[in-house]
Amino acid sequence: MKVWIDQDLCTGDGLCEEICPSVFTLLDDGLAYVKSGDKVMNDPGGSAGMVDVAPDLEDAVTEAAEECPGECIFIERG
Repeated sequence: MKVWIDQDLCTGDGLCEEICPSVFTLLDDGLAYVKSGDKVMNDPGGSAGMVDVAPDLEDAVTEAAEECPGECIFIERG
């Protein structure tokens, strides 16, 4: 599973970070980004900032995507 966030749709609510802080983070710009370890995918963000999700985090990432009020979290399976 891979995941990315469309920052144009992000409401900055922070639910994703609450649900799965290992994958999601909010930056000073008030928007959520995905991260891989300590590397935040904020340059340029969007689909170019896609990260692989560890199998043990897939359920939390899926929950974060379902709960996101901005519907900005996109999951790609394959």
